Amino acid sequence: MRLTSLYDALTNRRMRGQKSLAVLLDPDNLDEAGCQRILELSEQHAVEYFFVGGSLVTSAHQAALIRFIKSRSAVPVLLFPSHSLHLDAQADGILLLSLISGRNPDFLIGQHVLAAPLLRASSLQILSTGYMLVDTGRQTTASYISGTTPLPYDKPSIAACTAMAGEQLGLRLMYLDGGSGAMYPVSPAMIQAVRQAVDVPLLVGGGINTTEKAHAALAAGADVIVIGNHIEKDPGFLADMSRTVHQFNQEHGFSRMESDAVDCADDSIGNTTPRL
Repeated sequence: MRLTSLYDALTNRRMRGQKSLAVLLDPDNLDEAGCQRILELSEQHAVEYFFVGGSLVTSAHQAALIRFIKSRSAVPVLLFPSHSLHLDAQADGILLLSLISGRNPDFLIGQHVLAAPLLRASSLQILSTGYMLVDTGRQTTASYISGTTPLPYDKPSIAACTAMAGEQLGLRLMYLDGGSGAMYPVSPAMIQAVRQAVDVPLLVGGGINTTEKAHAALAAGADVIVIGNHIEKDPGFLADMSRTVHQFNQEHGFSRMESDAVDCADDSIGNTTPRL
């Protein structure tokens, strides 16, 4: 699998201690007006990337949504697919999810086999991702559709060993997800355990609906926090999350000036691909 500049940029951020914000956009729950509002907010309040997809994409809006975002924003768009049918070459890249918390072979490798020739023929940057669902109080669409049992909420060591195995298998990102509509977020103890177990960038989402929860996830070791469900109800929440991530970076020594210096260094070696 080819290495990608998106992955390299994300790894650079992790090595420098810089945290990032991702917004997950579900084509089933977002119309053009709602998307426009989010894009306008993202121009005022920094967002590092957009994820597009969901556990159950029933509409035909995904292609139009990606096209709309790409025509109005320079923020990289990454597919967040639950099925090989959800590939779209308009995006910048794909989180190629392997559901390592479950034992359903279709989501460990089956869908990937179907997608492989299409991905090979596309220009999508591929970020192989160990996807781990966590029990956060209620059954989510992701656990129902995948037919898998989430990781126990109070067993950080199981999550750590799962992530460790994923890293040893060559997966380049780890994603702890409570799922859409989670009653509570992934615990700081679990985030910290996974962070200590692996060296790859760590994404955390699900149930992050307050700035306090976001800050707790960042402090525990999340490199990227992912918000989605709550922003559909309250688009202004994006501004709160962006400020939280930016302030965390400032408090921990990574200023905007340093970020610009990193970007300039990337440009000096001919990297013109949109960054995470």
